[in-house]
Amino acid sequence: MSIGRVNKAHTLETQGITGLGTVHYNLLEPDLMTEALARKEGTMGQGGTLLVTTGKFTGRSPKDKHVVRSASTEKTIWWENNAPMEPAKFDALYDDMIAHMKGRDYFVQDLYGGADPAHRLDVRVVTELAWHSLFIRTLLRRPERAELDEFTPDFTIINCPSFTADPERHGCRSGTVIALNFDRKLILIGGTEYAGENKKSVFTLLNYILPEKGIMPMHCSANHAPGNPVDTAVFFGLSGTGKTTLSADPARVLIGDDEHGWSDRGTFNFEGGCYAKTISLSPEAEPEIFATTKKFATIIENMVFDPETKELDFEDDSLTANMRCAYPLHYISNASASALGGHPKNIIMLTCDAFGVLPPIARLTPAQAMYHFLSGFTAKVAGTERGVTEPQPTFSTCFGAPFMPRRPEVYGELLKQKIAKHGATCWLVNTGWTGGAYGTGSRMPIKATRALLTAALDGSLARAPFRKDKNFGFEVPVTVSGVPDILLDPRRTWDNPESYDRQAAKLVSMFSENFAQYADHIDDDVRAVTIG
Repeated sequence: MSIGRVNKAHTLETQGITGLGTVHYNLLEPDLMTEALARKEGTMGQGGTLLVTTGKFTGRSPKDKHVVRSASTEKTIWWENNAPMEPAKFDALYDDMIAHMKGRDYFVQDLYGGADPAHRLDVRVVTELAWHSLFIRTLLRRPERAELDEFTPDFTIINCPSFTADPERHGCRSGTVIALNFDRKLILIGGTEYAGENKKSVFTLLNYILPEKGIMPMHCSANHAPGNPVDTAVFFGLSGTGKTTLSADPARVLIGDDEHGWSDRGTFNFEGGCYAKTISLSPEAEPEIFATTKKFATIIENMVFDPETKELDFEDDSLTANMRCAYPLHYISNASASALGGHPKNIIMLTCDAFGVLPPIARLTPAQAMYHFLSGFTAKVAGTERGVTEPQPTFSTCFGAPFMPRRPEVYGELLKQKIAKHGATCWLVNTGWTGGAYGTGSRMPIKATRALLTAALDGSLARAPFRKDKNFGFEVPVTVSGVPDILLDPRRTWDNPESYDRQAAKLVSMFSENFAQYADHIDDDVRAVTIG
């Protein structure tokens, strides 16, 4: 039995998936909420939200992600970063998962990955849980109802949390598995209820497919000036660097908060929703994101709440610090209706430097931009993980290594080419520490960061006087209106300049050691970028 609108020529049965219970095709939000509550998958929260937990997995399982090794992928996949799976093992996994699914009810969403119709991916997502169906419907692009009559999936994702993989039989690491088969156009997810695996699986697909079309997939947020999409800015950054906060500027139009493509036409969001962290979320700092936590069909994930009033506790991280809410993009008042922008005029690379070495902003040459893009630097601070007693560097290439199926240099070269072709100005912005490392110095004032970004985006910063940084070789402004001059020179903010020099030398050495892995895969101009 099938419920909901679907292309009759492309049902699960026509894909060879038969013997299931009720298959719910393309249910809308009210029905998905009803189904999730009826199945006791979650609790109704204030404003009609859905409160859910994800069991023992409160984040992604990157070590359990596998790519099927075949003739077509042998030379294109970055195997050092993606665990291989043999085709026969995947076939066994698929057969066993489909057998497990027999007689059970499932939910199907037919969705788009990408706001640009010329480059979108038509994705079918089959989920065991109704709230997973609501989640992916929220996060991806939603077709018009009439478009579903002709919808033909390019790729199908099957997510079955109740299925446990067999490492020996299926060629995986554990009972949890995320297996991508580009030849069969299938992704299988089992053994985890964490909904983010659905979203990032689509991102990984786009990261593999789009570069062959000359399109740069980006783990970034993006916005543009009101009424002027030509004035687009993108913000690369790892978790905790301020990517969502700084792009959500009320004076600019939000294109998206996490995943975008850069084509010959311009910038386009991959998604139709946002997946925001809620730890310490406040109505003062993030009023619009906070407001979504009381809006209908927003999914509240892994948050502690009062069992009687359903009031959320934004400070209680006893379930996880990775508590989140998922909501459609149109819940943000200044969000772009089209989710399209122009070619980036400014590219911002965000880092949270807990060593207190990097300046609050620096201008990069295209070669330097590729260097820092491939480095993908931020830092963990003491107390964030057991055993971390001093700042530790984190290098996640392209600001998103877990989602990169191809070698980093593929993305780096694409970015460099597009910067050169379209004349984007690149900036490195440090939202971390000043006046000393974490534990001694203080966090970079958000007011100063916003002032510097405003100056960069309106063009006034380009007219400021600059100096060359002796440690990293990039250009640093000497004076900017509204920002204390001392803040622009990190060495001057330290009580002991010699201590700064030692800390800077230590960080430079970390960068150099990490970047050595790319030396044989990059152009001479990037190889010539010297630091220290």
